Amino acid sequence: MVPSNPPLFCSMKRRALLIISVIVVAILASTSCYKMLPQMPDPSNTLCGPVSLSNAQSVFFAKGNDQFFAIRTGATGLGPYFVSTGCGECHSSDNRGHPFTILTRFGQPDTLGNQFLSEGGPQLQNANLPGYMPQQIPTGATTSRFIAPITAGVGFLEIIPDSAILAMAAENQTNPDGVRGHPNYNSIPSYVTPFANAIPRGDGKYICRFGRKASTYNLLQQVVVAYNHDMGITSSYMPFDPYNYLDQTVPTAPHTPEIDNTTLNSVVFYVTCLQTPVQRDTSNPTVQYGNQVFTNIGCASCHRQNLTTGYSPIDALSYQTISPFTDLLVHDMGPGLDDGYTEGNAKTSEWRTTPLWGLGLSPGVQGGNYFLMHDGRAHSIEQAIQLHGGEAAVSAARFNNLSQKDKNALVTFLKSL
Repeated sequence: MVPSNPPLFCSMKRRALLIISVIVVAILASTSCYKMLPQMPDPSNTLCGPVSLSNAQSVFFAKGNDQFFAIRTGATGLGPYFVSTGCGECHSSDNRGHPFTILTRFGQPDTLGNQFLSEGGPQLQNANLPGYMPQQIPTGATTSRFIAPITAGVGFLEIIPDSAILAMAAENQTNPDGVRGHPNYNSIPSYVTPFANAIPRGDGKYICRFGRKASTYNLLQQVVVAYNHDMGITSSYMPFDPYNYLDQTVPTAPHTPEIDNTTLNSVVFYVTCLQTPVQRDTSNPTVQYGNQVFTNIGCASCHRQNLTTGYSPIDALSYQTISPFTDLLVHDMGPGLDDGYTEGNAKTSEWRTTPLWGLGLSPGVQGGNYFLMHDGRAHSIEQAIQLHGGEAAVSAARFNNLSQKDKNALVTFLKSL
């Protein structure tokens, strides 16, 4: 028999079904669906986010973030020769790179400058768009392979005063272990404005601090060169496509900028404002003991724990004490790490002290393994230490003579960074 009031019956039925649905959803959310959803990252185990910014700065940072992790194609300026299709391809999660995205530099065996620029130097673009010939390393050029360094915290390193870098170099002159180290002075491009506190050398060259050889002056130069050399993207700062001497179709006239200045500068702002990596497990007695071992065997002579920044128009960067574990100097690392290639005024065996912050997070972006040193040749922290020669040979020998307990404590400390 049909109910006398169908609308009421349907309404009651809908309410019952709604209640049942809510219960089912609640159960699923607390069980199977919960397991399907990704967990929020633990901030202590990731590199993420900017320093404290104003609302307008946050918007510009977000624009730079989008561009940093954007994938470029031929339609958006990629090529004709390139290494990667985006910044984030080499700097996954703002951390170190991976051998799959390694860079090959070539052409300069001494401090007289790169003699192979007319033949495609200083970087090999190992990929190309259809219709172009693959780039090759010319005969006679020396080469070296560079893994991308960590991006987080670089804005703080940019504003370490030249005076502080020179003071660390001067302090090395009395180091009993033979540690010396010096700034890498290099010429800077016309689009780069030196910092107000810069201390140039008499020949007009400036202290540089970025790159494996510390040959790049500031983050604007770093980003401009990365867009051009790594992605083949022209800008008003570098209007020429990467050159392949084997391919006569490459234009020699300036190219219309494929990235505008505002967009490019948003990427500069993004990397400038990234937070510094945060050390973990600082209350762990083994970590604390390992830190002491690190100092005792002389590692802290080059990997300086604390540096203080100078002035920045970004308040959160100004006059901050940071713990990057670097002195921003280049050091002679001995014949075992001499690749026969250099940049700026550094020797072929000299390398900038790599910041150690974020070291323990490297396996998370390197496929679960370590690929350390400038070219990823070391597959563990222990091996990286043992490859240190030249000015660091004394510290490496002391590490080898440690008890297993002390070695383990030191490695535990380094993994906490």
